[in-house]
Amino acid sequence: MGYLLSVVLGYLLGSSNMAYYIAKRKNVDMRSHGSGNLGTSNAAIVLGWGPAIAVGVHDIGKALLSVVLANVLFPDLAFAGAAAGVASVLGHIFPFYLRFQGGKGFAPFVGLTFALNWKLGIVIVVLVALITLITDYLALGTFATIVVVPVWEGIESGTLILPLILLIGTAVIFYKHRENFVRLRNGTEIGLRSTTKGEHKVK
Repeated sequence: MGYLLSVVLGYLLGSSNMAYYIAKRKNVDMRSHGSGNLGTSNAAIVLGWGPAIAVGVHDIGKALLSVVLANVLFPDLAFAGAAAGVASVLGHIFPFYLRFQGGKGFAPFVGLTFALNWKLGIVIVVLVALITLITDYLALGTFATIVVVPVWEGIESGTLILPLILLIGTAVIFYKHRENFVRLRNGTEIGLRSTTKGEHKVK
């Protein structure tokens, strides 16, 4: 029952979508612009970096909070936090009140990582920043992160259960980024530099 409650808690917290709230106030439908999703990267593309930072902090924070609350409420359940964190990622991607069309899950996955292992979280942020700056594509940093984290946590924890829980989030995030794979292959993926210049921002 504790694991079920952890999952429900994580999903509900994860369903909170700051990108949707901000875009609605600006009378912008983010699902019709940019990459079409309600997440941090598309907020940067469509709304600009100011709103995107607010979205990113919110999305990272809600997953981190999910893990912390689950661990506090169910201290005897070794993987309650991880289950809540992954559920938060899924809630972000599939929010029930938005017809299950949310973001792509990377920011809450970072929050989940920080909650489980803050040192690894710092390493991941640096890794993503370097990959993105070098290649100009955040998606490549995303792919590296969602693979490295489950592998690292599996090695460090010495159990298969934790990485298997995390791999649920990894698999769904990979699926949600399938169009990014196509755009990267076709050379049509929106890069960080054009986002910084505001070339795709909705006026």
